[in-house]
Amino acid sequence: MGRNVAASVDEHHWGPKSVGGRTTSHLHKICHRALHARFNEAELAAAFSTPQAVQSDPEMAVFLHWVRKRPPEYLDWPKDRRRH
Repeated sequence: MGRNVAASVDEHHWGPKSVGGRTTSHLHKICHRALHARFNEAELAAAFSTPQAVQSDPEMAVFLHWVRKRPPEYLDWPKDRRRH
């Protein structure tokens, strides 16, 4: 979601595979972890099945603002996600 993902990527299904999702894109690992930490599969399927929808979520917007300041190879996970 707006990051150079050459260093470390995961493939993300925008619609959960459990409900037949096939559209995928590459996400930086930390962004992928944050996405799944924030939303469950039902939420992803119902309301957050596009990058634009995810970016419009206030908590994800704060995370994305924070993580964009990190180098592309950054993979650490913050101790307290509320302190970005």
